[in-house]
Amino acid sequence: MPDGRSPKRARKKEAAAARREAMREMMERQRKRRMYTLAGVTAFLILGGLALAALALRGTDDPAASPSPAATGGPTPAPSPRPIACDGSLPDAAGAEKQTWEDPPADQKLDRSKTYVWRLETSCGRIDVELAVSRAPKTVNSVVFLTRNGFYDGLEFHRVVNGFVIQGGDPEGTGGGGPGYQIVEAPPRGLSYDRGIVAMAKAGPDPAGTSGSQFFIASADTGLPAEYALVGEVVEGMDVVERIAALQPEGVDAQPPQRVFIEKASIVVGD
Repeated sequence: MPDGRSPKRARKKEAAAARREAMREMMERQRKRRMYTLAGVTAFLILGGLALAALALRGTDDPAASPSPAATGGPTPAPSPRPIACDGSLPDAAGAEKQTWEDPPADQKLDRSKTYVWRLETSCGRIDVELAVSRAPKTVNSVVFLTRNGFYDGLEFHRVVNGFVIQGGDPEGTGGGGPGYQIVEAPPRGLSYDRGIVAMAKAGPDPAGTSGSQFFIASADTGLPAEYALVGEVVEGMDVVERIAALQPEGVDAQPPQRVFIEKASIVVGD
């Protein structure tokens, strides 16, 4: 080739560029989704207030204030739920309302001489992540705080891209939720989001290193730019990560066809 690269190396570079573009597009979709949701809620509140005011002016004897026949026909049947992957069952914490906080947690002063493992018991098996206490103390502190408060219990991996990442940690399950606060910690210099690296997700316009509660696990070398706060690296359970990733057909960026829950998240401290 004119630039001296082998065809295999060129294809690998093109694939990495395509994955980076997919990630940027996803972040932009999340930002737009939050804007549309806010606009819809605002419009609903305004229209609802106007409707109540109109009813009050007409009075309750006005036939127009009675429910229409369509409103008395019963609830619309809910769609069939997606099955739970890997013959799993619905965790007790699934669907529970999560506490949120206005401010980030105070420094817990984690002992950097010890090893901290983030243990995720999922529908498809256990994933152990060694937390980057020294390289990303602020981000790790937040993850430990949320975990010890049960925030991740019962949440789903709401986004799966086969050959790229699996993403979870959103209490809304839409890609737009979080713990009520954000922190910013620049990723370590030279960080590469290779297979097994765990980092925090963010919206495209947010500064590099911004995070709330959403995280992703790289199921392959991603080629992503150094914009995502480091959490740690999978030390056990990459087969589980790949099993979850394989639930999604190739080329699809969405909720997996089967639900995968974090049944329980915990912090294991070792010497």
